[in-house]
Amino acid sequence: MDSEIKEEIPMHEEFILCCGVETQVLKCGPWTDLLNDQSANRPKLLILIITDPNAQEIKDIYGLHGQVEHKLTFLRTHVPKEMKLVVIGHSIGCYVALQILKHAPELPIIRSFLLFPTIERMSESPNGRIATPLLCWLRYILYVSSYLLLKPCPEKIKSWLLSVALQKMNVQSDFSLLNLLEPFCLVNAAYLGSQEMMEVVKRDNETIKEHLSKLTFYYGTIDPWCPKEYYEDIKKDFPEGDIRLCEKKIPHAFTLHYNQEMADLVAEWLKDDLSQIETEPEGNKD
Repeated sequence: MDSEIKEEIPMHEEFILCCGVETQVLKCGPWTDLLNDQSANRPKLLILIITDPNAQEIKDIYGLHGQVEHKLTFLRTHVPKEMKLVVIGHSIGCYVALQILKHAPELPIIRSFLLFPTIERMSESPNGRIATPLLCWLRYILYVSSYLLLKPCPEKIKSWLLSVALQKMNVQSDFSLLNLLEPFCLVNAAYLGSQEMMEVVKRDNETIKEHLSKLTFYYGTIDPWCPKEYYEDIKKDFPEGDIRLCEKKIPHAFTLHYNQEMADLVAEWLKDDLSQIETEPEGNKD
């Protein structure tokens, strides 16, 4: 495909109620209601991308377990049961993706791409050794300071601060990021991060072994959250797995400046799966 030709893909934002929590869903493509759309043009495949969760019917929904349950509930209630799925996880989203495979074997997931996966020894990683004391022991200082400084701050000032920060980082966004400076969001992010440091310790080899044929791992060479030794260890344990090492020095937070490069990579990996789906008989739902 000619890289110079860029197709305009419809993208829209939607908010749904899932597990008693208002949930932001970003949809790419012309389809808005997959459950009720029975037309011939309805897609055969849905790609679910799980990033770092931002977030009551689920206990502790803003914790790590609650975030997994939230994604499972979304898939079970808002996606047609017969629709094939590709799950893409980034960072802690890879842990969530593995938990989905483990706890929802009934979902027709045909592939899962785990990008820069934080699925083990998070607190032992270079960044984890710094983040653990901050998130686990000192986060209450963040709680107090965020409420004292940001709660009374006018929306216009917050918006200006964000725009300046994004300009300095040379980052553009099609959607409002103002909630990043809401104390409620910062507190929940710190709480979730503390749980990640404490709970993401041992790699779930049993789930990986069971679903190995569906999994593609992509590790970085300059990733302080999952260093190269983690790649070498999992490669030894699963020599037959599709476990790749980035040769382009793409950073862990690739969404800031390397999103197109990663999108091109994943699209290339998906070609075989998509071609198989396109050649399937219409009546074949298995």
